[in-house]
Amino acid sequence: MPKCPNCGRETERTKDLACQWCGYPLITRDYHWGAIIYLLAITGAETTTVFFTPLWGIISHIIILVALILHSALTSEHRYQQLVLSLSLVPLVRIMSLSMPLSGIPQIWWYPIIYAPLLVAAVVVIRLTGYRARDVGLTFKLLPLQLAIALTGFLFGVAEYFILAPEAMVTAFTWQQIWLPALLLLVCTGFTEEFIFRGVLQRSAVEVFKGWGIVYVSLLFAILHMGFLSWIDVAFVFVVALFFSWVVKRTGSLLGVTLSHGITNITLYLVFPFFL
Repeated sequence: MPKCPNCGRETERTKDLACQWCGYPLITRDYHWGAIIYLLAITGAETTTVFFTPLWGIISHIIILVALILHSALTSEHRYQQLVLSLSLVPLVRIMSLSMPLSGIPQIWWYPIIYAPLLVAAVVVIRLTGYRARDVGLTFKLLPLQLAIALTGFLFGVAEYFILAPEAMVTAFTWQQIWLPALLLLVCTGFTEEFIFRGVLQRSAVEVFKGWGIVYVSLLFAILHMGFLSWIDVAFVFVVALFFSWVVKRTGSLLGVTLSHGITNITLYLVFPFFL
């Protein structure tokens, strides 16, 4: 029998991949490879969506989503099942963003239309995995530090503006035009994306990959930004995602990164286009 790296005793893995003596998680390499294969499949689906045919990209994501759901139902290893269930949210992000009938709807309203179902799906995944609110970062610990982390959003926003230089989402920099889009960006892209990636998905990925889990989640997050057609932006998003993941892992809270993410997009799409 193998020895547990934590307590040093010879042990058999329990059904939830833990040491029978101390409960230390013991994940086999087979499950690591399974998760990596899903990462590669999602990358292939995104590549198809962005550089070839969006229709085939959506079909690819649907196939991955079905495979993940079936896989989660068939596997008996609890921690790996949690990761597979959490991964199902990733292809769902792209399916929702490409399949919604958004033609003729102002762009700012795309966000609640797309992200509301995603938020519901994330809550369902939490219920199925058995995570509690504090397990996925829904806490207000270290409030002064979280507010300081939020300020990094201004730095990230100006850096990404110089990479992408997008057009403004509004026609004028006035309070009347900005407050509602800013609120929607904060709630939809700030909270919902962080809740999915740094909350639900990171929790399950760290259980399987340990410290490498934050790299795994950051890669997935960066891959979904291929649609901007800038490899510099993909690399930038990966670095920012690593920072966000590290912050959540150290503080146990999504608050700071949620505010930073929201401020990044607010400044990127509503502020800097008028001043830079």
